[in-house]
Amino acid sequence: MHQSQTQVDVRYAETDQMGVVHHATYLIWFEVGRTQFIKDLGFSYAKMEADGFLAPVTDISISYKRPFKYGETAEIRTWLENYNGIRSVYGYGIYNENDELCISGTSTHVLVNKETFKPIRMEKVLPDWHEAYQNNALGPKREI
Repeated sequence: MHQSQTQVDVRYAETDQMGVVHHATYLIWFEVGRTQFIKDLGFSYAKMEADGFLAPVTDISISYKRPFKYGETAEIRTWLENYNGIRSVYGYGIYNENDELCISGTSTHVLVNKETFKPIRMEKVLPDWHEAYQNNALGPKREI
């Protein structure tokens, strides 16, 4: 199983009135991690979209354990939690500089045709992605 790691410096604009990273920022950091995970496997989100496919979010969960503040560095660790040919569930752990888990979560995505938004099996249209996802999913390859 592959796990990507991406570092993000906390920017002042990402903090709220309490001086901590605003909760919505973590969704963006999940996307940063997911994009890096896909890149690490040798693929491109942008190329997938140019080829006529999208992977919209259908579910997302976040658990907040410790806050991040301006000036800190966060490490986003991303992996493929589960994959069934249509749905991909990515797992995320965001760690502080002391290697403490601060944020955890998952996001579920469904591969769809860009024009019709109908779900499509990855193995039919992106066979290389399918193989890489089959080989890198942490959990069982079953219907979600």
